[in-house]
Amino acid sequence: MQLWLRSAFMMPLDNAFVSVILLAGGKGTRMRSSIPKQYLPLGGKPLALYSLELFAACKAISEIIIVCDLFYQPLFMPHHTSLLFATPGNRRQDSVYSGLQKTSNPSKKTHLICVHDSARPLAAPSDLMNVLAEAKKHGAAAAANLVKNTIKECDPQGFVQSTLDRSQLWEMYTPQVVEASLLKRGFKIALENNLTVTDDAALVELTGHPVKLVQGSYSNIKITTPEDLPLAETLLRLQ
Repeated sequence: MQLWLRSAFMMPLDNAFVSVILLAGGKGTRMRSSIPKQYLPLGGKPLALYSLELFAACKAISEIIIVCDLFYQPLFMPHHTSLLFATPGNRRQDSVYSGLQKTSNPSKKTHLICVHDSARPLAAPSDLMNVLAEAKKHGAAAAANLVKNTIKECDPQGFVQSTLDRSQLWEMYTPQVVEASLLKRGFKIALENNLTVTDDAALVELTGHPVKLVQGSYSNIKITTPEDLPLAETLLRLQ
């Protein structure tokens, strides 16, 4: 880790209280595994522990809430002294909402909520620090990358309707960081209108507040299918 980044990683974020919501309650059915994907082994330890270690080592983080089933809570406890836990919901947004209820309510500080998918075990410290800094500045920020491939829009029968301009298309990653009051407004709108969203930036979009996209590392992959694990093993060895 570069010296400037190590220094930033080991210091609190100026006048900000950062609550991490680590999502570890998904079923991961596309992995075709008997256990949820976030608990599969990677480099000799469960996937989810890589994310916990990232946040536990960062002095900018004020508290960590892990959203997981009761059965898996003991897996995390030896790795941090003051974890909080929340119960997962049926949808991703329900799990984030559950974690949000467990966060503190700091006074006289900007309260940032940092949401991360534990199925992304290779998020870099630079990704985290850059997104935190941009969220502190703009109110909402998310790790993302420009798409590499040509993207087609098709009809329901699979016939191409148009070719989209990939220079304007970004693939969304986590961590995503939002001011607590703004995230709560987004949830209020989603609940009142019975809306389903697939990431935290979409909740902010409902409020009309801009979201700053932060170019992240392409190695921050999401483990979704069995083919992703060997790739993650290779990326881990290259770190």
